[in-house]
Amino acid sequence: MGIIPFPNFAESYIVNYELFIAKRIIKGGRGGFSGPVVKISVVSVALGLAVMIVAVAIVTGFQRQIQEKITGFGAHIQIAKFDANNSFEFSPISSNQSFYPSLEKEYGIKHIQVFGVKAGIVQTSNEIQGIVLKGVGRDFDWTYFKDKLVQGRTFYSGIAVPNDSVIISRSLASVLKLKTGDPLRTYFIINNEARARKFIISGIYNTGLEEFDKLYIFGDIKQIQKLNGWDSTQVSGFEVLVDRFDELKAITADIYKEIGYDMDARSIREMYPQLFDWLDLQDINVAIILILMVLVSGIAMISTLLILILERSNMIGILKALGARNFSIRRIFLYNAAYIISRGLLWGNTVGILICLLQKYFGIIHLNEESYFMSTVPINFDLFHIFLLNAGTMAVCILMLIIPSLIISRIVPARAIRFD
Repeated sequence: MGIIPFPNFAESYIVNYELFIAKRIIKGGRGGFSGPVVKISVVSVALGLAVMIVAVAIVTGFQRQIQEKITGFGAHIQIAKFDANNSFEFSPISSNQSFYPSLEKEYGIKHIQVFGVKAGIVQTSNEIQGIVLKGVGRDFDWTYFKDKLVQGRTFYSGIAVPNDSVIISRSLASVLKLKTGDPLRTYFIINNEARARKFIISGIYNTGLEEFDKLYIFGDIKQIQKLNGWDSTQVSGFEVLVDRFDELKAITADIYKEIGYDMDARSIREMYPQLFDWLDLQDINVAIILILMVLVSGIAMISTLLILILERSNMIGILKALGARNFSIRRIFLYNAAYIISRGLLWGNTVGILICLLQKYFGIIHLNEESYFMSTVPINFDLFHIFLLNAGTMAVCILMLIIPSLIISRIVPARAIRFD
């Protein structure tokens, strides 16, 4: 009667003998030399994942907040005459267009609104400042400014006569030493002549974007129409808000096809390319952090697996002598590695998510708003990002462990058993 091969013998009693032995190694290895190494490996994986979660949350949060701040001043897409330039002097177009306001019914478009702009100068008894008066109508979406107002209130466009209320930024109010309720005297050049207008400050906002805050004041679009001598249907252009920023390019192209031949549609990325190029550079920083953290976690796992294999060389020799295949023995140590990785991921998720939630809801870490355009470190808490980081870390670590596990095939049973 021949000897029964080890795998068949084991499988008659244990459904998955590799997993059974792996569990015994985990329980029995806590007191040996590999115990501290396993703990270090768990900490390495946890620390790497926590850093990746926090880094991605901060960078994507920073990008999202800057995008929201910029689009708060200029929406996602701007429709204007082809001859429109950066001088803030737009040729008028009629608001009676076939796409207005029906464009809101198109896929991906949230809102469309009219606007008007006029460059001018604000003067007080001691200060003078160049500004851009942005005129908005009754269809203007004030959602962005609701949590940006630090004093006062917004306003509504007048029906019969222009509303003389405006909102200005906190930085501009500080420079001009103004507050809500104060008059704001402005001057505009019309046909080479200076025309004065007096507005009343109804609200003061703060977005943190210093360049935009010091430049823009918001008023009634009827004031722009009156200054330029336009009728009530003439505007500088239209602004479009979209639902998904990542589809901005495609939606802009679709809008361009629908508007008239004498009009152009430009996305916010095209209007401010330098700002968005700068934001895109942040992705490189995230990629570097992710690569470094995954490498640290992977190297820690490789070292741990090598130590586990060397420490269990006698056991490997015995298993081989009993007929176990190299692949089955490799699975034992890969189960061990998967256990270590899963523990690291559990602790990494706990620490990373906890840090993100604390910062998101309590704003523990503050920033210099003049340098970073925001007062606290921004957090974009996205479960899909966290899932991808977990899946990627697990996959990369397990792939990196296949190579050291091949050492098992080089262990000779006779030498391994004699070594003990």
